Amino acid sequence: MILTGASRPKLWKFARVQFDEARQRSVLQYPEGAVLLNDTAAEILALCDGTRTIVDIATALKERYGSDVLDDVQTYLSQLADRELVRDESAAIGAG
Repeated sequence: MILTGASRPKLWKFARVQFDEARQRSVLQYPEGAVLLNDTAAEILALCDGTRTIVDIATALKERYGSDVLDDVQTYLSQLADRELVRDESAAIGAG
């Protein structure tokens, strides 16, 4: 699933981000497995609350790092959406 700048990503209800003390890294955990996250990925997912758009998330990261990351954020979240770990809340609202 390709998300757009207007998509409002939210983690799947059975997925969560946790800090793994042994690895000293954040991990995206879900029933079938886990994904080790780098700091940027963890920051992106922390902003995925279903109310912010991808543009909002990229803007917040641009303010922190001074770099345009919209394409990277959109690609990363689209990949997670393909794995059904992220849902587009704007699509759910439009369908309801």
